[in-house]
Amino acid sequence: MTTHPVAAVLFDMDGTLVDSERLWDIAMDELAASYGGTLSPSARRSMVGSSMATSMRILHDDLGQPWRDPAAGIAFLERRVAELFVTGLQWRPGAMALLHAVRAAAIPTALVTSTARALVEVALDTLGRDSFDVVVCGDEVTATKPDPAPYLTAARLLSVPIERCVAIEDSPTGVASALAAGAAVLAVPCEVSLTETDGVHLMTTLATADLELLASLLASRDAPAAIGVITES
Repeated sequence: MTTHPVAAVLFDMDGTLVDSERLWDIAMDELAASYGGTLSPSARRSMVGSSMATSMRILHDDLGQPWRDPAAGIAFLERRVAELFVTGLQWRPGAMALLHAVRAAAIPTALVTSTARALVEVALDTLGRDSFDVVVCGDEVTATKPDPAPYLTAARLLSVPIERCVAIEDSPTGVASALAAGAAVLAVPCEVSLTETDGVHLMTTLATADLELLASLLASRDAPAAIGVITES
């Protein structure tokens, strides 16, 4: 059993580990076009990190078609994104190396995503099925991000205190979920910009993240100090 100060690392998936948001963009645009409309950039940004049900509400309101059946839209997206995931998933900069370093240090890991299990199973062909001790999907929790339930569920399944976990996120919704759960948060924005927030360590890339940094996030909480934005040199 690891003696590392970090009890577990909890990874978001879309936009954090893999550059999948661009694939969701394709599928969302195709769905909007099939409805005879165009999804606005602001509506698409507000979907990032949200559940499928929330995204459908945003889409239908944006198109002025609130009467649309969300189940039909979700079914379309799940089919299309699954096709795109097979060949289109690419790692975000530094994500693979950090995940491998965490695993090599025998620190427990969890994948905590708003994406449904069926799509996550496709993504795991890229991420590696042995990369995570626990996988928490959006259709397997009582409430989705920004609710703390996904991260609390991951910590419970790993049998670790959430206060000793580091969550890695890319969206405001995900950051809010991890903070509400009580985890230390490392945020690396992808499609949506993030602002400095108490308890959140903001970076421009995971390429410069390492185990020492993860441990320092917990140390910073134990001895509070200002946390700024780290940028690549």
